[in-house]
Amino acid sequence: MAKVKTRFECEHCGAVSAVSLGRCPSCQAWDSFAEVRESAGGDTPARSRLGKLSGMAPFGEHAATKLSLSQIAELDAKLTALPEVSDVSKPRTHTGFAELDRVLGGGLVSGSYLLVGGDPGIGKSTLMLQLAATLAHAGHRVLYVAGEESLHQIKGRALRLGFEKAPVTLLPETDMAQILLAVQHTRPDVLIVDSIQSTFDGEVANTPGSVSQVKACAAQLMPVAKTMGITTILVGHVTKDGTVAGPKLLEHLVDTVLYFEGERYKDLRLLRAMKNRFGGAHELGVFQMGTDGLEEVANPSALFLSGFTQSPEPGSIAVCTLEGSRPMVVEIQALAGQTQYPSPRRVANGFPLTRLHQVVAVLERRLGVDLSRHDLFVNVVGGLSIDEPAADLAVALALITSWRDVAIPTGTVVFGEIGLTGEIRAVRAATQRVAEALKIGFQRVILPAANISKDLPDGITAQPVQTLLDALRTCQLSG
Repeated sequence: MAKVKTRFECEHCGAVSAVSLGRCPSCQAWDSFAEVRESAGGDTPARSRLGKLSGMAPFGEHAATKLSLSQIAELDAKLTALPEVSDVSKPRTHTGFAELDRVLGGGLVSGSYLLVGGDPGIGKSTLMLQLAATLAHAGHRVLYVAGEESLHQIKGRALRLGFEKAPVTLLPETDMAQILLAVQHTRPDVLIVDSIQSTFDGEVANTPGSVSQVKACAAQLMPVAKTMGITTILVGHVTKDGTVAGPKLLEHLVDTVLYFEGERYKDLRLLRAMKNRFGGAHELGVFQMGTDGLEEVANPSALFLSGFTQSPEPGSIAVCTLEGSRPMVVEIQALAGQTQYPSPRRVANGFPLTRLHQVVAVLERRLGVDLSRHDLFVNVVGGLSIDEPAADLAVALALITSWRDVAIPTGTVVFGEIGLTGEIRAVRAATQRVAEALKIGFQRVILPAANISKDLPDGITAQPVQTLLDALRTCQLSG
């Protein structure tokens, strides 16, 4: 019998140690090491199976191995010159959701490998069941692997969503060997695994959800998607630090990574593409959770500005931001209040805190605005998170109007990046931003002078600014 060798692996980052450590030196996670057993030769079960299937020598011995004529012929059949590869792209499958198609780059690609991550209870299973039912009604064969719910639970959700008659094939199974057999038997067009953390490989000596199990199960599903042309969608839970459990282990394996975001006490749901080999990354789809499931939001700007008036209050500014290729007008609110404590608070919700510190530093240094004795709060209304620097100007103006208790002129939308010397830098896609503001009904836009061009749409007054002081004067806030 082969001697069993024991090692310890971090369940968060995959770091390996000869002994169990209380804290991982790589990711700093506590109590994250789990025991992993392998043969003394160092071959993992997956590697051993690979060697048996290929009929080749163990790794490290290929240099001394002579290939047979049959092996040479098999390799020649796999080697293909680039000019010989067909350039005919496969047609995409529309999901039935325009927002989801936007995020995917036009629809599902045959043989693609996707990962949908999100917090527990955010609505991932609801989205997947709605997707499965819509595709099945359109004539596609769908296999839904349920690793966390019983058939009665899925039937109950389908009844609430109105999809109880959808011809979706359900498989309540967590054993990866049985899942692969079912896939080979049914030959579906789309395979949904909910969730990848619930599946396990019997030859891996770890509990389901561990790094080794997630890695092994995902690696076995990838060739199924590529060789059989099955669109495979994995559902993955997100840990406390905001990464898919078994962090970053799956993102390099899959073609597309989608994150489902939202707040527990709000109905808004955002589907964001963090990686996409078949389309643009950072595209955004907007949904609302209703009694009948997830509903698409065709006009996100109207949703985010539902409580915004064309005569804004002090501290309220409309900004046109860009998510992927989609412009959206949202409201940014700021509050500057005096404090008696020596260390004033700086709180940002939906806006990077480090970026807020930079904007405040520019206001204090370049404009002489003394905010050292004020608590500052910045909030992006609606639950959207804005990471792009084009919102800098809106945050600065919101802070100034709250500090001075005045409002900007009616019907104004702004965007622009603030440099450390107080200059307003150009941003991308200015024409699309201005067109979105015009569609919503704004009368004028304050934008960087470098973004002024002949392509800007008519019907809205464009007021260019070069510095932060110019922006204050344009908004009648100087003096």
